[in-house]
Amino acid sequence: MNKTEIISANAPSPAGPYSQGIAAGDFIFVAGQRPADPVTGAIPEGIQAQTEQVIKNIQAILAEHGCTLADVVRSGAYLSDLANFNAMNEVYSRYFPKPFPARTCIGTSLRGILVEIDVIAYKPQK
Repeated sequence: MNKTEIISANAPSPAGPYSQGIAAGDFIFVAGQRPADPVTGAIPEGIQAQTEQVIKNIQAILAEHGCTLADVVRSGAYLSDLANFNAMNEVYSRYFPKPFPARTCIGTSLRGILVEIDVIAYKPQK
């Protein structure tokens, strides 16, 4: 199986030895995105603003491979505090169309951010 790196200047550069995204067959795997502005590196305040920035970063990476959030079949949301679940979920539900992707939400320790989200999208090759 061929795998192709997906790179977007409209999303933050990886903070380590990983790719923003990988296309493998009909699937697109987007690495966990942090809520950094891709131009300034600034992290917005609050869970809703951070969730919105994370989703915009995901959209930019998906767009590089001709995909949208409608192509996402699975997502993982990682919260530094599960008390932020409802606020994150409110923003998330505005961006992802029905049928919503299968999702897991996990409380975890994140370095200076409130939320990180990764996704898997499916787009048949032509």
